[in-house]
Amino acid sequence: MKKILLLFVCLFVCWVLSAQQRIKVACVGNSITYGTGLSDRATQSYPVKLQKLLGERYEVENFGKPGATLLNQGHRPYTRQEEYRKALDFAGDIVVIHLGINDTDPRNWPNYRDFFVKDYLKLIDTFREANPAVRIIIARMTPIADRHPRFESGTRDWHDEIQLAIETIAKYAQVQLIDFHAPLYPYPFMLPDAVHPDKEGAAVLAKTVYEGITGDFGGLQMPEIYTDNMVLQHGRLLTIQGKADAGEKVTVSIDRQQLQAVTGADGKWAVDVRPLKAGGPYTLTVSTEKRKLVYENVLAGEVWLCSGQSNMEFYLNWSATAAQDVPQAANSNIRFYDMKARWRTDAVEWDASVLDSLNHLQYYKDTRWTVCSPETAGNFSAVAYYFGKKLQDSLQVPVGLICNAIGGSPTEAWIDRSTLEYRFPAILRNWMQNDFIQDWVRGRAALNVKKSFNKLQRHPYEPCYLYESGIRPLEQFPVKGFIWYQGESNAHNRETHEKLFRLLVESWRKNWGDAELPFYFVQLSSIDRPSWTWFRDSQRRLMAEIPHIGMAVSSDRGDSLDVHPKQKREVGERLAAWALNKTYGYKNVIPSGPLYKSVVFSGGAAYISFDYAEKLSTSDGKPVRTFEVAGDDGLFYPAQAVVENGKIKVWSDKVKEPETVRYGWQPFTRANLVNGAGLPASTFRAE
Repeated sequence: MKKILLLFVCLFVCWVLSAQQRIKVACVGNSITYGTGLSDRATQSYPVKLQKLLGERYEVENFGKPGATLLNQGHRPYTRQEEYRKALDFAGDIVVIHLGINDTDPRNWPNYRDFFVKDYLKLIDTFREANPAVRIIIARMTPIADRHPRFESGTRDWHDEIQLAIETIAKYAQVQLIDFHAPLYPYPFMLPDAVHPDKEGAAVLAKTVYEGITGDFGGLQMPEIYTDNMVLQHGRLLTIQGKADAGEKVTVSIDRQQLQAVTGADGKWAVDVRPLKAGGPYTLTVSTEKRKLVYENVLAGEVWLCSGQSNMEFYLNWSATAAQDVPQAANSNIRFYDMKARWRTDAVEWDASVLDSLNHLQYYKDTRWTVCSPETAGNFSAVAYYFGKKLQDSLQVPVGLICNAIGGSPTEAWIDRSTLEYRFPAILRNWMQNDFIQDWVRGRAALNVKKSFNKLQRHPYEPCYLYESGIRPLEQFPVKGFIWYQGESNAHNRETHEKLFRLLVESWRKNWGDAELPFYFVQLSSIDRPSWTWFRDSQRRLMAEIPHIGMAVSSDRGDSLDVHPKQKREVGERLAAWALNKTYGYKNVIPSGPLYKSVVFSGGAAYISFDYAEKLSTSDGKPVRTFEVAGDDGLFYPAQAVVENGKIKVWSDKVKEPETVRYGWQPFTRANLVNGAGLPASTFRAE
């Protein structure tokens, strides 16, 4: 009996000593820390989830106070709440602070913003006084969705200002900064009321804090795009980046270069590789003490992102010249990274598993870099293939083509969320009942998600979706530029598209950190759809307004009944001509057919000047056709046109004093003006 009692006492003492050694974690915050909006905060709040992740060595307590402000002059200062006093008494070894959301209230930030940094620093000091050995971790705030009623009236802007202030505080106070914003930002369904995370969002926050405390990010990881057979951009400083556990030393080796980096507290690392010489093969090795990743058969060359909707996705196997081109496609100096959708947006209702995957941005299939061959090229983008082949033939260097085009996708789906929140927030609201978005797009999306009971169900056509699922995963993988074939799903509203297209180009260039990255796109072809005349002309004008872009004309390769014309070789090669001339400096390559420059009306005729107008003629040897002129009444009449001194003279007996001229102004046009390179003139309208 005495032995049993002695054993019990020993175990009790060990338990007490163990409890005394537990690391105390105080979670300080507002309603998000508290767990407002959760069906069972006792089991679902992020501090509870954190406790499970950290285990018995830690003691986690929740000191969240709904409605609390960081500002001491705010409407509910955290420092005046009972939760604050309890947190001080707890004297945590680690204090995690997430405050600031409620400071976006118009009662607070507009009046007292100048005190935010001071008040936050003072709060940190009080926890240091309670425990001089305390480790302070402060969090960038969770997102506030555009659905919030005060989003545009101030909350959006004030939220960003407070984020910047928090980053300043972390630096000045020498405390650890973790990010509650980035992990939730692409998942708006995790913020059902636009502010409070659901149970899945709370679990994300718990994981973020766990990583911040332990430095455990799952060990060495590289972006998915790094595989055998890849092409790395040559001739420039090359940033290679990834993740590893905090403090781990990472070694990167390639081409007799060995570089090292130490992973930051956020789990990120990066090295800059000196420019690689085009060619290869190279071996890229990335390693830590615990893991080694080896990538074989790597080439250095020119890397291009090829994107858009179905006409960019359109397979080489389906093209008009597939029978002769596919068998000849073997070329080890061309490589594909082919991002295909798991589910096509056909006229079907998706089941629950698909809908859940969509919400989690799991839309693209897993893929790897592959070598160009008849087997791989046949199911790859025809336009991208012909573009890459012409580049490779001309440059004689390896070419890597990344394709993530999605059939039917509208421009707005490819733009990052922040850009739309600030520059076009109206397109985000209630998007499936939003007139900015094409009827067909909304209708197809509504059909696909018909079985969903989630009001925030996502779809690939949703604004931002394809950027978040198809651009972000590329992790800024270095590219030379972009080619783009899209517009069919935005042709209903050229004015909206003009705004969106500018934002698209800006968004991608911002993502890759280069305002001059070339962006070459395809002007819509010909089909019997009434709005396409104005849309094509809008695309032409956009080319003149945005720097470092070019437009490949495809109206001569259209189909009156089929939105997917099969003659893709010319389209891809015309895009390549822009790249060869403007990006690579091949001045002997004509980048475009005649592009409208100016018009002079004189003597009852219009005299039109063009760029790229050397040796003007017609594609079929027949007279120039499809020109029309109008007088001040705006009524257009068919006109005669001839080449005269390198210009086009246009006139009509029915219009004595023309004031407006247009060319190829038919949805499906048989316009025939070309230059000496055989490239077609863009359709246009001019006054």
